[in-house]
Amino acid sequence: MDLGIRGKRALVCASSRGLGRGCAEALAAAGVDLVMNARSAGALEETASTIRAAYGVAVTAVAADITSEAGRAEVLAAAGTVDILLTNAGGPPPGLWSDWDRGDFIRAIDANMLTPIALMTALLPGMIDNGWGRVVNITSQSVKAPIAQLGLSNAARTGLTGYVAGTARQVAPHGVTINNLLPGIHATDRADALDGAAANAQGITLDEARANRAATIPARRYGTAEEFGAMCAFLCSAHAGFIVGQNILLDGGAINATI
Repeated sequence: MDLGIRGKRALVCASSRGLGRGCAEALAAAGVDLVMNARSAGALEETASTIRAAYGVAVTAVAADITSEAGRAEVLAAAGTVDILLTNAGGPPPGLWSDWDRGDFIRAIDANMLTPIALMTALLPGMIDNGWGRVVNITSQSVKAPIAQLGLSNAARTGLTGYVAGTARQVAPHGVTINNLLPGIHATDRADALDGAAANAQGITLDEARANRAATIPARRYGTAEEFGAMCAFLCSAHAGFIVGQNILLDGGAINATI
């Protein structure tokens, strides 16, 4: 399918690996020029070079901490006006409610709520002026069904979801859509970290922890970055203009809910 976005320009955050990279590759395959961001310059430039060679699109790589004010300023200066924004940042660590203090919550909210809001605040006006834009936020399945040990993530990402619910309806008349993608477990470094924590807590091997988690998913496997990226690219496409303010699960059926 031609997604109708060839020649558009996208800012893709946290895109050197994992789900962010999957989204960057899917957009590049559709002919979208990229501004890619990640903290690690080496891994980011390696990924950017691979995408340039594979898809023939223009790729600007900006190594910076998108969750910091200085890092965002650097990325936004390099990005300029974009048609597509993908927000993404690593999730806070798991733990017990008694492990966290105010500082932990502030860091989680800064990274997983206020950073996406700041990026939207900066880039939505240009999209509105152009009469077209797409924003996709990578959040988590935990906003549909909170995960006990991910209380920091539950809180921050649910806050972002509430913000998007209202803002998406305000910008929709201008041809701009905002939607959230809610990943379940995918084969990424984040899954490795969570499985490692589970293995340590339960006194089992990492492979056993992965097998136990996969058994709880109706699809009986972890998702892939490629299939996640394909859904992201569709939401950014010319065909998705009537999808507004939605929270779309990609979890292999793990969340058991009618609605």
